[in-house]
Amino acid sequence: MTDARDDPATAGGPDPGPLLRDLASGGLTLVALSGGVDSAVVAQLAFRALGRRAQAATLIGPAVSRAEVDRATAVAGAIGISHLLVPVDPLTSPEYRANPSDRCYFCRQIEAAALRAWGSEHGIVRYVDGLHADDLGDDRPGIRAMDEAGFTHPLLAAGWRKSDVRRYARSAGLPNADTPSDACLASRFARGRSISADGLARVARAEERLRARGFVRVRVRTDGDDARVEVDPGEVPRLLASPLADAVVAELRALGYVRVTLDERGYRPRAGA
Repeated sequence: MTDARDDPATAGGPDPGPLLRDLASGGLTLVALSGGVDSAVVAQLAFRALGRRAQAATLIGPAVSRAEVDRATAVAGAIGISHLLVPVDPLTSPEYRANPSDRCYFCRQIEAAALRAWGSEHGIVRYVDGLHADDLGDDRPGIRAMDEAGFTHPLLAAGWRKSDVRRYARSAGLPNADTPSDACLASRFARGRSISADGLARVARAEERLRARGFVRVRVRTDGDDARVEVDPGEVPRLLASPLADAVVAELRALGYVRVTLDERGYRPRAGA
């Protein structure tokens, strides 16, 4: 285990010592690793604390974008932690497909069960995620599902906020230290609009087209056959300029969207979206 006193991240940033000691005491640990910075930091700390007794798992399925899986794979490679991909399909849940306000609860139930099923076959005794103190201000029913499944939240227990996570990730050299937060593809659907495999795939293709044009944070929000494109506010002028604006609208219409709107306000943070 690396001594936290030798950690450059302690200079001007959060002290990882309590987290390392907590993780080191947990035995064989599985980290739920998305492409985001929060779970990346937990994976890095778990690997420091436990070495080969820590493993990372990334869920793959219709609601997870290829970009997120690729980021998680790159992060795991940079850390050196053992990494596996676990298939999961939340569309098997009728509650999830109906897309109610607590959709995330049903999704996380299925995801947590898939991770625990793999873990039970491989001697895992502790399951952790990247929840931190700032997440508690959001309405996130998925947290309840993870709690019920026995996942623990090391960053939250240590009192880390998002700013602490970012600072540590930069000092640790994680490749996604400054990557904008993402959310599952189902978050793009208007509440109450049913979610389907085709609908998820169409959103994924639309967002891939926009990322291919250099946009970093992208949301293609959909309500039936309508689509509204959001990018970071600083990138809105480029999105709206001709001929790019016309090209984006044409590309999304070719995917089957009837009415395409380019949001002039840009991306606005929402809970889990």
